[in-house]
Amino acid sequence: MTNTPNEKIEKLQSKVNGKIVRPGDPNYDEVRKIWNAMIDRRPAVIVQCAEADDIPHAIWFARENGLDLSIRGAGHNIAGNAVCEGGVMIDLSTMTNVDVDAAKRCAYVEPGATLADFDEAVQKHGLATPVGINSTTGISGLTLGGGFGWLTRKYGMTIDNLASADVITADGNKIRASEHENAELFWAIRGGGGNFGVVTRYEFKLHPVGPEILAGLLVFPFEQAKQVLTQYREFVESAPEELSVWVVLRQAPPLPFLPEDVHGKEVVVLAIFYAGDVAQGKNLIEPLRRFGDPHGEHIGAQPYTEWQKAFDPLLTPGARNYWKSHNFTELSDGALNAMIEFAGKLPSPQCEIFVGLIAGAANRIPADAMAYAHRDAKFVLNVHGRWDEGADDERCIAWARAFFEASAPYASAGAYVNFMTEDESDRVAAAYGANYARLVQIKQQYDPENIFHLNQNIKPVP
Repeated sequence: MTNTPNEKIEKLQSKVNGKIVRPGDPNYDEVRKIWNAMIDRRPAVIVQCAEADDIPHAIWFARENGLDLSIRGAGHNIAGNAVCEGGVMIDLSTMTNVDVDAAKRCAYVEPGATLADFDEAVQKHGLATPVGINSTTGISGLTLGGGFGWLTRKYGMTIDNLASADVITADGNKIRASEHENAELFWAIRGGGGNFGVVTRYEFKLHPVGPEILAGLLVFPFEQAKQVLTQYREFVESAPEELSVWVVLRQAPPLPFLPEDVHGKEVVVLAIFYAGDVAQGKNLIEPLRRFGDPHGEHIGAQPYTEWQKAFDPLLTPGARNYWKSHNFTELSDGALNAMIEFAGKLPSPQCEIFVGLIAGAANRIPADAMAYAHRDAKFVLNVHGRWDEGADDERCIAWARAFFEASAPYASAGAYVNFMTEDESDRVAAAYGANYARLVQIKQQYDPENIFHLNQNIKPVP
């Protein structure tokens, strides 16, 4: 670990209103901890920012002392880039304010806010925007990488609903990025990750949603996987955009609506969300029950905020996680067969394969409208390796990689950067496709020294 003289730390502390945390401090280990337990790095200095004005001081401290710089929002990123080894970690997790202008249908969000913070604030006004499906996810990482969830079919990706952002660049300058100000930077941060600066405030467009929606789970025997998935593939082709149905292949958790003899067995789960009239939604989803002989279901009207937390028990912090991901323009028989094969040999009870349906509004955005390029993707597949003990690392990672390779021939181009692990730097260019060259030029303009490199890195011009 880098040794930084005390007088330099004290000088930094005198400039910021937040707190400085160092190795040896009582809360150091807690502050450096993030969602993915595989990440165990020890920053030399953690700057817990209290306000946006603290951030330039932290950036210049890292630059002047030749230290790596990492940025933590909520610390949920699978690759663990929020935490650096021996460098400076900017911790934004205490900056969680969400201001809502219901009349204008917009929200102003600080970078440490989680989806729970955001959803709770906007739902007080019956509003929402497309975000992820795990409420402990941070709004920052989700947005900068793209962002998709239950509302994506109807209202697009998270970045499609970003109206502006306040950004602190590598030289410490504060600028606003929107379609009308610093438009190239705004183009880049919508999918380009944390490569271009630290966002201190997001402005999102909001839409009427809920507060009550129809949602729940329909669980089928694994033996019926092929017939369920084949019918699912046909059903979603004509499903209205208010309806999202995702697929999860995993071992059944001990859910109270499932028979006890099903607990721990492989199952096919349809996760269902309908953002329109509840009665109409009930009629729309009726055909799903006839895909097979369900073990059980738990579907009904519920608050949108509760559904946004429904998967939290399966995604708690502290487990070891390794993901791989593909985009698909269609779910071919080959893709379905690969899913079924590898779901039949899950290496841990927490491992799963999920397929998120995003076809709809997200596909109507031109591929060059912003950094996120893969507007032809109708499905996003995540190979979610998850386990508890370090002794199982090799086995679980091998399973995820093997399935990733087996399903690759059926996937479309590109990758979703938020699902990429730290060993996938070779996929960064592919993640942006034809937009990559433009991103390199914007990186050269705003961060020519690659100060912001602890991410899925877009390198400046050599």
